[in-house]
Amino acid sequence: MSDINCIKHLRNNKGLSITKIQQTLKINWRTAKKYADEEQLPTTKISPKKGMMHDEN
Repeated sequence: MSDINCIKHLRNNKGLSITKIQQTLKINWRTAKKYADEEQLPTTKISPKKGMMHDEN
């Protein structure tokens, strides 16, 4: 998530282009574009633990 926040910061606060962000962070251009211009942050899914070592409540 910190990478996404960094991309958004560089785009919104510093005013860098997608290409400049891509070169600075050494990431794919499409990834930089996706997170720089997207309004919502992706949510992480929390899956329930399964198996013998975890109690089922």
